[in-house]
Amino acid sequence: MDEQHDHTTHGGAGGAGGADDQERAPIRELLVSAAFELFTEHGYDSTTVDDIVRRAGVGRRSFFRYFPTKEKVVFPDHERALADMVAYLEDGARDPDPVARACGAARLVMRMYAENAEFSVKRYALTRKVPALKAHETSVVWRYERALADYLKGRFATLPDGDVRAYTVAASVVAAHNYGLRAWLRSGARGDAAAGIDRALDLVHRTWGGTGETLVVVTRSSTPMWQIVQQLEGFRDGGTSGGN
Repeated sequence: MDEQHDHTTHGGAGGAGGADDQERAPIRELLVSAAFELFTEHGYDSTTVDDIVRRAGVGRRSFFRYFPTKEKVVFPDHERALADMVAYLEDGARDPDPVARACGAARLVMRMYAENAEFSVKRYALTRKVPALKAHETSVVWRYERALADYLKGRFATLPDGDVRAYTVAASVVAAHNYGLRAWLRSGARGDAAAGIDRALDLVHRTWGGTGETLVVVTRSSTPMWQIVQQLEGFRDGGTSGGN
């Protein structure tokens, strides 16, 4: 009965694959929209899955086809965002600046929030009120951080502190992203969504960025330390500095 209802409401004849995805997408969107309407009207805890499918006008099995739990309907876009992030990181396997690549991955996630600013603000307000959703959000954030750390571990594998550097940079990127994102959401999504995150991520990059290559400077033992530091700063800034 559920399968037939879904087909007659949104269907039409079509082949498998892309056509099936196009047929299913509206049902998923209906469920998310219905859920948030009910959460606003009656509260999250007072809303059941049966309430959601009744409001959406679909069968109960349709809900569980897309969302294994009620919490998942609040975060319908994160699986896609995580997959996009992983693909972006994999494409950057030879990026000369892995920290910049990690920061770019965080910007991809930010764009997901900005694509539907009104929904993102509603979700932020809801997760602040419901402990179960806050816990679920924490687990989602951990998955993003783990994906970043896995990428950076591979890129820093030749460094003696590679693992600790990878996890520290990944945590820094996530913290910078969340700082900018939450400030934007608290404002009601006013202004440029990326501006605050860019400032925070730029700080992460200035702290940890670069190619990870080792620089060897040959100098006389009598050279004053300030001259050695000056020489290193010249290399760092892309210029040249006189040596001894």
